[in-house]
Order: sequence, then C-alpha cells, then structure tokens
Amino acid sequence: MGLKSKDLTNNDVVYKKTLIHEHIPITGSLVSGTYTVAGTDVNIKNYSHGMFQSVYDYPYLSSSSNHLFDITCGYSSKSSLSSSTNSQNAKKINIYNQMAQVLAGYDQTGSVLRFDEAGSVSDTGTKMDEVFFLTFSRLLVKDEIKKGSFSFDLGINQVFDHDDDNESGGTTFNKLVKISDASGSDAYKVSSPSGEYGVLYITGSSHHATNLIHAGAGEVGHSHPCGLLYYQAGVAVISGSVFNKYHGKDGTTQHGLLSGESGADSNELSANISGSGFNAITGSSIQTIADGVRNRVYNIQFNNTTELNSSIYFCRINHNEFNYSSNPTYVSGSQIVVKDNADDTSTAYITTVGLFNAQNEMLAVAKLSEPLKKTPEDELTIRVRLDY
Repeated sequence: MGLKSKDLTNNDVVYKKTLIHEHIPITGSLVSGTYTVAGTDVNIKNYSHGMFQSVYDYPYLSSSSNHLFDITCGYSSKSSLSSSTNSQNAKKINIYNQMAQVLAGYDQTGSVLRFDEAGSVSDTGTKMDEVFFLTFSRLLVKDEIKKGSFSFDLGINQVFDHDDDNESGGTTFNKLVKISDASGSDAYKVSSPSGEYGVLYITGSSHHATNLIHAGAGEVGHSHPCGLLYYQAGVAVISGSVFNKYHGKDGTTQHGLLSGESGADSNELSANISGSGFNAITGSSIQTIADGVRNRVYNIQFNNTTELNSSIYFCRINHNEFNYSSNPTYVSGSQIVVKDNADDTSTAYITTVGLFNAQNEMLAVAKLSEPLKKTPEDELTIRVRLDY
C-alpha cells in the first residue's frame, strides 16, 4: 500500500538485551604440531621486533587462516629478575608496563599499578612481577569471555618431549595443571579501566594427563591464585611461577605448581628454555619464552559472548486506520479498484513497515513475508524487531 504514517508512543517500544554464547576450544595439537613443515610451525608468526608471537588456526600466510591469540611475557621494573644485562630487558619491562597501564591502571599518585595475585588495587598484597600474557583475538572473544567458563590445561613436566607416536603426546603432558576462573561468575571485580576481570586459580596434580584432577585443599597443588583474566579485553595474565617447582607435604617433588607455598623452590627448570623455571626469562628472548609456553598448551577453552541489543516496536493498527492507500494505482476513475461494488468494504494490503525519526527520515524498513489484508473490521499489531 502507499505511504501512511503513525506516531509511536513510549508504550509501543521495548528494549531488550540478549547474550549469545559460543564454545571456543583451542587444542594443543593445533597450537603446536598440526601445521609443521621441516620442523617449523607454519601457523606461528614471529616478528622482527620480537615483542610477541601470534598463533593462527592455519598456516598464517594462507588467506584462510584466522588469528587465535598472541603470546608474550614481561616483568616489572621492581622484579628481582630485572637487570640491564638481561636479554631484551627494556622490551620486557615495556610490555609489562603497557599491559599494566591498560588492564590495571594507575594509583592515586599516577604510578602504574602492578598486577596483583588477588586482583587488589592496593599497594599491599602479593604482586605478580613476572608474567606471561595470552591476548585472545576479538574474532574468538567477540564482546567478552563468559565469566566462569575459562579453562587452560598446561603441561609442566620438566622433561620436554612431544612424541607424535605416543597417544599421550609424549612426556610433556605427564604432569598437568588446570588454570581457570573458577569463581569468575559471581566474584569478578570491576576496578580495571578495561572492564571486568576475575582471578585465575591453579589446581592439579602430578598425575598423567588422563588422570588430571582438581586437587583438594589438603593435596599437593591445591587451588591457589595464579593470574587474572580480563573478560572484555580478552587477556589472560598468568604468573610465571606456574613453572616453578614445589615440594609436597609427603616429601616428593612436584613440578610446575605455584611458588609462595611452604617448601617452594623457584630455582628449577620446567620449560623448554634454558635457565631455572620462569627465571629463564632473564637470559631468553621473548620468542623463546613464547615457544616454551606454547608447546606446553594442552587445551584452552572458554565461552565467548555476543551482546545483542534489540528494539522491539509494536505497530498497532486500529480498525479505522490504514484501510485506504495513497498509491495512485489504488483508484481508477475515482473508483477504488479493489472494490467490485460501491457498498463493498474498503480493503488494503500492508506489505512494508518503515521506521522514521523525528525529522521524518526513514531509518529502517521491514518487509512482510506476504501482503497482510486490512479492513475496517480488523485490528492488527505488527511486531518489528531491530537488532544491533
């Protein structure tokens, strides 16, 4: 039918927000080993500046590849590991400060806050001065990581071995820890300039990958904070101490559990890098540390979130409205062409709904699947949903 208009009232418009989630699994075989040519992972991109490493789901030179995440590492200038003689010392400090500025923010004196083990913004508390970062692609994260859904299985066996003929993937994953935002859904924090964030906790045992467990409070490797997950930014900040060595209550040595506990020893090697635990960051390049972390990724998974905002318009048509059309073809010789007799009820067909602003400018058009018959005997309500 021809153009006719009617003003909508506040009661005719409803606003709604819908959260849509997708499950995102990233397996260790994809991160390291699936696409290898002459011993080189062709889905891994390194840069001449040497400040981070990018991981793709396919050889990165292919137009079919998608960026998954970046790996980098750094330490605070207040770290005991910081030294001008270290490899890429300035870059590692700059990376830490840059990420801390964006994610942690500043204190009242204008100083950059350091990452805190418990997510605190105070000067007290245990600070994470040596960390590695996983920055996930917006393609995966969408609007944010769903709180409470993040899980990262990390191989921390001291002996590095990827055996493709071994169903378990070699000895690298003989010892696993699980890093997750276990309390993220109800205990997240909001003091970050980049949005909401939660504390990452590490659990695990010295068992084989097939026997990975969440250890209880009385067991070796019980739950302990080890990092922070920034949901909207899509960044995981993980303490390098997850690679350190831990002595259990039974006197046995467990690799790769957090230091800071009774009997902890931070001077043990547990990565495919030279040095002692994550302390190898002092003599190794960022690329070497990134390789060491990446080759120990057993599994990463989380649910992303897409926030879908909707405006729902109820276009109400009373019995005495929109029964005629202003379309010139509606009449012929002063007679309504859809009427056979003068006494017949006038009839119109609604095919399109347009939404206009206050200046009478068309903003959106909705087409009906088929023409909708309208007579003075009918009252209709057309529901138009605008998603954005």
